[in-house]
Amino acid sequence: MNSIKNYSNFVKFEHTLFSLPMILAGTFLAWGGLPNLKLLLLIILAGTGARTAALAINRILDRKIDVLNPRTKDRELPSGKLSLAKASAVTIAGLVLYFAAAYKICDLVLYLSPIPLVVFIVYPLMKRFTWLCHFGVGLGLALAPLGGWVAVTCSLHSIYPGVLLALFTLFWVSGFDIIYATMDEAFDREQGIYSIVARFGRGTALYISSLLHQAAFFSIAFLYFLMFKTIVAGIMVAIIGILLFLEQRKSANVDLAFFKINILVGFSVFLFVLAGIYLP
Repeated sequence: MNSIKNYSNFVKFEHTLFSLPMILAGTFLAWGGLPNLKLLLLIILAGTGARTAALAINRILDRKIDVLNPRTKDRELPSGKLSLAKASAVTIAGLVLYFAAAYKICDLVLYLSPIPLVVFIVYPLMKRFTWLCHFGVGLGLALAPLGGWVAVTCSLHSIYPGVLLALFTLFWVSGFDIIYATMDEAFDREQGIYSIVARFGRGTALYISSLLHQAAFFSIAFLYFLMFKTIVAGIMVAIIGILLFLEQRKSANVDLAFFKINILVGFSVFLFVLAGIYLP
């Protein structure tokens, strides 16, 4: 039982609640509604495999840093609850699922599938040499709606609605990763780890985070005026804006801002797309 719990904690399946709504938003936006169930299942499997591999790679590459950090030293790898071999097996399983699903979707998805893997490897390393590392995390998740779009269309033609969703995700995730990094400000400075918080201080970092969330809001608003202009979708845009505002206001409570509010943001974006497609 403990072994199952360790695996579950290691891969953080609950974090799928950030990425899955964005994949589905890109999927439904590209299709103009509910796609066929086989394709939808393949997209969900690809997204689950990619997210599992991404988090496992992150944990593996960061294990020597995590063991020094009081906040992360009890994670599965640094604490020894999970061996490096088992963590590597989780990574391989995630990648097999991801590439197998990509293969079944279409040739273009398969050809493009190594790109996210490169991002998954590079972004955990960015904190070692640049305070722009938050944008690496943002880019990784921004690929989710693009992946959903390309999986449906099997084309890069007229991809601009998917790009707007990706821009929203990039700005949103980069902004909340800055908030998350405020927990490690002292540790990052002590260990020479790069972050906007360590480089500019908490106050300036939160201001930058707020600017990114404003950019995220304008991205989703632009998508609204470009694609939908319906009443219910407009209400969802307003709700997304309120949630992003609350995330900034509650930045001192990282658990609330990072996890609970962000889950609501992700699902609100998906509901925004559904409202734009189905409701007046």
